[in-house]
Amino acid sequence: MLMIVQIPYRPYLCTQFSLAFDVYLEVIHRVDNCIRDVLGRNSQDWRLLNECPACFYRLEDEPSLKFDWLVSIDGNNSLKRWDTTVYGKTPREDSRTARSTYWLSNAEVDRFKYEVKAKQAQTVANSNVGAAPDNEDDWETDPDVASSLFNCVDRWRNAKSDQRKKMFSVFEESGIFIATCRHRFVLLACDMIKSGELAKYPLAIVNRLLAVYGKNGGVAYDIGCAFAKTAGASSLGQSINDLGLSFMVGAFHGHAHNRFCQLDWHPMYIDGTGNTDGEGCKHVFSTSNELARSTRHATRFHRHQAIEQHFAFWNEDKYEALTRFIRNHYKEATLSVHRLTSELEILKGALHLTDDDFLRFLSEERAYLNTVHQSPPREQMTIRYVQVLDELEQRKTDWAKAREAANGALSGVAAGDFHAATVAINGARIQVELACAKLQHTEALAAYLRGCLGLESHWEIGSEDYNLYKEEATLGKYREALGELERLVVMRLFELAKVSMSGVGYKLRQQISKGLQRRSEAIRKAITRYNVQAAALTPPRPVVSWKDITKYTILGEFDLLRHARDDIRDQEWAKPAVREGTAKFFKLCRAKEEILRLNIEIRRLRTAIHDEEKQISSVITHLRETNLPLACELERLHRPRSAVNAVHLYRLDEIQRHYSTIGPRGIGTRLKTSSLAYSRDDTIANQHSNDDPAGDDSRKDLPVQESQNQERVADCKGTLEALYDMYINDPGDDDIIDDDEDSTGVQAIAEFLHRIDD
Repeated sequence: MLMIVQIPYRPYLCTQFSLAFDVYLEVIHRVDNCIRDVLGRNSQDWRLLNECPACFYRLEDEPSLKFDWLVSIDGNNSLKRWDTTVYGKTPREDSRTARSTYWLSNAEVDRFKYEVKAKQAQTVANSNVGAAPDNEDDWETDPDVASSLFNCVDRWRNAKSDQRKKMFSVFEESGIFIATCRHRFVLLACDMIKSGELAKYPLAIVNRLLAVYGKNGGVAYDIGCAFAKTAGASSLGQSINDLGLSFMVGAFHGHAHNRFCQLDWHPMYIDGTGNTDGEGCKHVFSTSNELARSTRHATRFHRHQAIEQHFAFWNEDKYEALTRFIRNHYKEATLSVHRLTSELEILKGALHLTDDDFLRFLSEERAYLNTVHQSPPREQMTIRYVQVLDELEQRKTDWAKAREAANGALSGVAAGDFHAATVAINGARIQVELACAKLQHTEALAAYLRGCLGLESHWEIGSEDYNLYKEEATLGKYREALGELERLVVMRLFELAKVSMSGVGYKLRQQISKGLQRRSEAIRKAITRYNVQAAALTPPRPVVSWKDITKYTILGEFDLLRHARDDIRDQEWAKPAVREGTAKFFKLCRAKEEILRLNIEIRRLRTAIHDEEKQISSVITHLRETNLPLACELERLHRPRSAVNAVHLYRLDEIQRHYSTIGPRGIGTRLKTSSLAYSRDDTIANQHSNDDPAGDDSRKDLPVQESQNQERVADCKGTLEALYDMYINDPGDDDIIDDDEDSTGVQAIAEFLHRIDD
């Protein structure tokens, strides 16, 4: 901006601009409050109930769904704010508070501060590393969250290292925790104060969601499997049960959970979820991360201001793209139904299966994994003792070879070559000492384990006791090799996702790409080690190849290999063809559910647009007689929304014309109990007329105000033409404007847009 006006930078200019921008936003805020008052949108929960009409504009006669509403919740540490007292500066006081209804107050969040009791030892450890007092609410330390055998929380543990816990102490706000609907509208947010993702943040969000949206909800969370138990044991447990709230994990994060967890918590296996991915928060964070540089040293108010302005623009963008979202999902779901139906018919014919068999296979797999138990501690120690005995035998062999090599160290040295002799003797001495040290260490470990087990003497290699646990020891090495292979594949999948993430710079993409190349070589070596251990088992386990690993996008498949003490390849549900068919069956079920939900959302959106246009038209007509300036402002603000609504209606018509699976058509009636604002539509104008003391004065100045109104309408014509170019010439509509009839429809929409100012 300074380059445009050709003025050199001065620090005071930044302050002046910030103050002017604050005044501008305050004026906009007050005008918006006036408009919300006359429209009846001034209740605390109005925005939540109307933010996404496709999700929350429920109608009286629509088909019932298992989940009336679906949201995702997650935290992010990018939008931090420094605690200025850390580096010796006086904190800047700013008594202003956030203007929007996105935020939950700190007091509302702290209601759930002590809902979860962490282990006392962990609390002491946290205090030793300077962790924030809130960490006593660290629900991730709860030993009962998940069993050690099927613990997938470790894969998604947030703020688990001491370094990160120390890092939180230098920030006043260490991030935000948000909730989004399935169409990615931001619904709620709260600050994370000097901590990572503690239990109180998702509990506070869930509490507000239950209060606003009521029963039959679904919440997706990265570690929803563990959080479900935490929430059930909290003060919200009774409300969660009464209102039928269900938890799940996001589709992407669910692939990194173990198989046993996926069968109960992954959206693909949960009826009623459709193709909802549960990862809406990640889409928000991919753009909100760009705000980080402006929030680090801002005041609390200016940080909130920047974030809520971003959320407001984000939600406007999501509303403009709402019918594109519906259209793309409808197209994808329809294609999936056609493709999966034909593929399943072929598989069922070849394998002689029915749809009931796929449900049975899932139940059998769940029952099998439910019977897998971890070995008792003494048995684990005994297995380790057998492994140490094998290692001890190898160390003795290595020591004997080192001594033999030392005895012949001078055999290859020429007579009189004292330098070569010295080098050979020193090398032999180092090898002997190293082999001896390893042998002594292994002997000490074997003696320690023997004492722990209470054995009178060491077991001999090949003895009855040794052979009894030898197979388990071999299986332990197999699992260790499998665990390393899985770890590398997890890192590979996440780096692949990071490469395609919005906001990742070129240099970081290059670094990740180089890391992927190195990771691929490490994976190949891990595959070799795994295949060696797999072949050593009795019976041998199936070997894997690089081609197999590239197909392991669902990491739960590793758990079938890790926890199988017996060869499960003879089980029908474990055969690759059957597993592929089972996955296709559940994907087909979710695609059909998605079409049903989209049909309902289409009618909801059409009804919401109809009701909105009717209400605002009525209010504008009344305001023209009572408060003309406010009427002009409302008309100006609603004009872009009307243009977007016109495009929505056009796209909805195109969807209904192209697809034969569309459900009930036409305009519906909103449920009275689901809205806090629209029940007052008939009385809003009269209330505003009675409450407005300036009504008579505005009528006295009517000629002047009408002239101002005409000027404002004229100024908006350029904006209207820009909206036409933005929405009607949208490249995303190319696939549905494919003939003369469609072109005629577009022209009709264009004419409609140009008549809006009449």
